[in-house]
Amino acid sequence: MRFESTHKSPTVRSEQIILFRCSSQLLAISSASVQEVRSVDSLAGVASEIIVPGVRTVRHALQRGDRSIYVVNVALHFGLKPSPASLIFLLRKSRVALLLDGIEKMTTMTRLQALPAAFHNDERRWYRGLTVLEQNVIPVVNPAGFLTDEEFIQLDLVTNQDRQELAALASANAPEVGLVT
Repeated sequence: MRFESTHKSPTVRSEQIILFRCSSQLLAISSASVQEVRSVDSLAGVASEIIVPGVRTVRHALQRGDRSIYVVNVALHFGLKPSPASLIFLLRKSRVALLLDGIEKMTTMTRLQALPAAFHNDERRWYRGLTVLEQNVIPVVNPAGFLTDEEFIQLDLVTNQDRQELAALASANAPEVGLVT
């Protein structure tokens, strides 16, 4: 007769992640937080250029319905050397897209370590924690940590103003249509 153990080993919680490269830095993000991966080329003509003095990491916005999605340059965000980006991650349940160099691979993370005390201020908002893969420590980014509420407000003010100016320009240049009797 076999008796079941009264002590159960803790179940290992795993999470699918995407390892991506920005400049020479390898970073990870939960694959569940990425809704869509697009080539930078596929967005040519769709993204509008915006300049907001207080938000140096965003230079482009995309319109999806009545929502503006802001493209964050990951290299600028983390203070890395700018490099040619080739991909955009559109984040799920977010108004943020990430501009990055490329995907290294998809893999499974079984352990997320808390951030050490050396991480402080903005860094604690930017990262969920650290993981170890193949003897390399990889920062796992927080998808909600790329733009603050204040930055969203500044960006929304500029994009809404641009939309209103375009609508006014379009209506001013529209040919007048009169009724013919």
